[in-house]
Order: sequence, then C-alpha cells, then structure tokens
Amino acid sequence: MHTMNLAELFRHETDLLDLPAGQALFKEGEPGELMYILISGTAEISVNNKLMETATAGAVLGEMAMIDEGVRSATVTAKTDCKFLEIGHKRFSFLIQETPNFAVHIMKVIAKRLRKTDTLV
Repeated sequence: MHTMNLAELFRHETDLLDLPAGQALFKEGEPGELMYILISGTAEISVNNKLMETATAGAVLGEMAMIDEGVRSATVTAKTDCKFLEIGHKRFSFLIQETPNFAVHIMKVIAKRLRKTDTLV
C-alpha cells in the first residue's frame, strides 16, 4: 500500500497557518488540541533538544493530540518558512470516517515515530 500524500490531499486548502523560519509551531510539554499537516516548507521535530526527524510537505505533526489529551511529546520548529493546515478533533473524526486510508496513514506515522524514539532511549 502506498503512503498518502497529505500535501496533495489538502492542496486546495486556503486557510493556512504561516510560520516563519526559526519559530516553534509547538513545544514539548505544552498542551495541544490541534494536529497539523505541513503543506510547504521544512520543519524539525525534536525531543529533549535532540533532532528526531526533518519533516517535509505532507508530514503529520501533533497527531498524538488527536488520540489522547496529553501534552506535546515533541517540539516542532520551522526550519524554513512553512505553511501548516490546522486540523481539530471534529475534522479529524470526519477524515477518519470518510478516508479510511487517512486513519491507517496516521497509525503508520505514530508507529514509525515510536519505533524511532525507542531506538534512541
């Protein structure tokens, strides 16, 4: 099964969050209610000030906020100027119901990040 290109799926969205290079989208330990799709630009995902991943267009960020009510488990910082699509609980639920591959994609992202974190712990 191919991976979903979320940047492509949401390419017609116009209500995007612009984040200049160097600015944090969210920080580890903060409360979070939104998930984000990186539409353009490059962002860095770090845990305990250690770079875990460099995210590119189509990346899912803050997905854990959709699953539990816990605090952010990582810090996401714009490496270049970025555009993000914000996704709240209501839209997330709709996407899960209407696009089954979306749910599988989110689970794969979470599993991949957990495995990567496990190798570093």
